[in-house]
Amino acid sequence: MREFSLPALYEVPADGNLTDLIRRNAAHHPDVAVVARKVGGEWQDVTATEFLAEVRAVAKGLIASGVEPGDRVGLMSRTRYEWTLLDFAIWSAGAVTVPVYETSSAEQIQWILGDSGAVACVVESAAHEAAVESVRDTLPALKSLWRIEGGGAVETLRKLGADIGDEVVDERSAIANADSPATIVYTSGTTGRPKGCVLSHRSFFAECGNVVARLKPIFVTGESSVLLFIPEAHVLGRLVEIAAVLAPIRLGHVADIKTLTDELASFRPTLVLGVPRVFEKVYNGARAKAQADGKGKIFDKAAATAIAYSEALDTPAGPSFGLKLKHKVFDRLVYSKLRAVLGGRATHAISGGAPLGARLGHFYRGIGFTVLEGYGLTESCAATTFNPWDRQKLGTVGQPMPGTVVRIADDGEVLLHGDHLFSGYWNNEAGTAEALSDGWFHTGDVGTLDEDGYLTITGRKKEIIITAGGKNVAPAVIEDRIRAHALIAECMVVGDGRPFVGALITVDQEFLPRWLAEHGKPADATVADLREDPELLAEIQRAVDDGNAAVSRAESVRKFRILTTQFTEDSGHVTPSLKLKRSVVVKDFAGEIEALYQR
Repeated sequence: MREFSLPALYEVPADGNLTDLIRRNAAHHPDVAVVARKVGGEWQDVTATEFLAEVRAVAKGLIASGVEPGDRVGLMSRTRYEWTLLDFAIWSAGAVTVPVYETSSAEQIQWILGDSGAVACVVESAAHEAAVESVRDTLPALKSLWRIEGGGAVETLRKLGADIGDEVVDERSAIANADSPATIVYTSGTTGRPKGCVLSHRSFFAECGNVVARLKPIFVTGESSVLLFIPEAHVLGRLVEIAAVLAPIRLGHVADIKTLTDELASFRPTLVLGVPRVFEKVYNGARAKAQADGKGKIFDKAAATAIAYSEALDTPAGPSFGLKLKHKVFDRLVYSKLRAVLGGRATHAISGGAPLGARLGHFYRGIGFTVLEGYGLTESCAATTFNPWDRQKLGTVGQPMPGTVVRIADDGEVLLHGDHLFSGYWNNEAGTAEALSDGWFHTGDVGTLDEDGYLTITGRKKEIIITAGGKNVAPAVIEDRIRAHALIAECMVVGDGRPFVGALITVDQEFLPRWLAEHGKPADATVADLREDPELLAEIQRAVDDGNAAVSRAESVRKFRILTTQFTEDSGHVTPSLKLKRSVVVKDFAGEIEALYQR
């Protein structure tokens, strides 16, 4: 099949913007808890009426500080209540939110705030504030900087806007129309410089409205809840934020993923959204604990039963009587405890950002916790396909979102069409023209559609690496920096579907003799002789550290392997123009890559 679409289930407003949602909630669900925040270690509900009032108060401060309609405002923080509050306040002031990952390097901060022309920025911590201040002299448009922790950004803005009336905010809120930019989300590109994806209010209405409508049984106002723990700087985090407000359902935030298990137990969400790495950690953690308690064999048998049970659900006959009996026993012994780790109430999860894997999908469905895998990009406002709650096909990334079209080009590339798409890259007409053609977005991914319109991603035309945690990594930035070291001939970043970024490194044979002499090494020593030499490893580490300085922690190289061979045209690893043939390197050095990820 070459093309598939489903009719829209949600009517995108002809006009208006996302601030209409919080006013609608206050009018129609005034006493419903739409957000929850941690106060003194306890969850405190915020009703629709209270949330609207808090958003207005902060928006008044932004207006009083000089933020004008259409201005860009940076927001650099971990996921927390204030992120959602500030996001809606920025829109209520008529401005555009520019997310900045809280792990971003000073260079990345400078580029994002500078390229977007941000006039103001809210950061979370003193470290974030120092990072912005370190490049502030290169940001002439940046007039205001507020800090949440220790700086009382929210309270400061409330006080700034104390003399501004509600009618001023309401006027500002009405300025942006459906096609006005809501946010500029910077995503990694193959050239190294992050590209600013301009997503309109219409994009989010189309995206979130149709997601909620298709998954309606798990988005029930007054009953359902979701705990957001992925970065709100990521477009997938924004999907959760806005979909929860649109539904509306109760939304909680977790800033530190290290406390996720405790937060799940206390918040008890009915819906969980995460990246595959989260679900892998839950599985691996449970298995490790079982082994430590001497129950490893029981856990492994339970896991095998869960997978077999889920696989049998897809057969005409279904699970056998014996399999059902084993499943029931393990449900009492193992599965119920695993569901308790996930809060005890959730029956479904949505996974995106990277491939989940059929085996893990079957395991979770087998324990009574169905993970619905989806696929999307920043340019498609997060999900563009996902598995419906009632017609899941494990191993696929689901059907097109209602109201959108997926097409497979002649070369296998996945093309997208719909209101959810971005309008272009900020300040980048060439990039926009390359990505958007006749209303179709060229994803750079390769895939197939089955007879029911379910998409399977089989590869990527572009070179972006996506880690198991869903982080997009552009290899060029860090590779170029590491390669700049005189001792390094070539560097190739790896980590697709892996827990962290690693690198394969070759040593420059022309510079090696000089380095050997300077460090008192035998003149005839080879790279193979010195592969584990502490001084050589330390020298390479310094180059890696320099490369890591240009990227965020999530994109940084954690481990590297020094290769004893070279990447050359003769070896088939580089093109005549000396570009790496990544797929060939990955294939030929699969053993070295595996070694990077062995414990």
